[in-house]
Amino acid sequence: MGSPIPDAHKPDLPAEQVTLTYHDGTSRTVYDTGVERPYPDGKLIVSRTDLDGIITHVNDAFVEISGYHVDELIGQQHYILRHPDMPKAAYKDLWDTAESGQKWHGYVKNLCKDGSHYWVYATVVPNVRRGETVGYTSVRRKPSRSKIEAAMAQYAQMKQDEEG
Repeated sequence: MGSPIPDAHKPDLPAEQVTLTYHDGTSRTVYDTGVERPYPDGKLIVSRTDLDGIITHVNDAFVEISGYHVDELIGQQHYILRHPDMPKAAYKDLWDTAESGQKWHGYVKNLCKDGSHYWVYATVVPNVRRGETVGYTSVRRKPSRSKIEAAMAQYAQMKQDEEG
């Protein structure tokens, strides 16, 4: 298990303070500025995790857009990027699919270190070695704006249902 993720530092911009509680029972205070970062044109954002979701590899595009340094990411839970607008059910579907050995695709809103966010179209695949899953790779592409709009509406309804 990685070391606990520290609370986020309050950004310079006005931001909503939110406490997130994750599936493993840990919680963290994050800040959401509502500022969207554009997805970097022509780049793929790539990361790998172990079976428990601990980050073992990130590429330069991941580091650049997230605002974290490599050493702040490696060894942390991938949920360090979880945005408060994302419904728990979306991640449950992702993990249930990946753990069953299948490829998962979906739209994800990620939270940057500075409280801004970015949208991705993510594909998560199991890493299989000698017939055994040893971790997961996520490759993110630039999403279409219309798909982001649809995901925003769907996720808002899912969040309302969760709290409901």
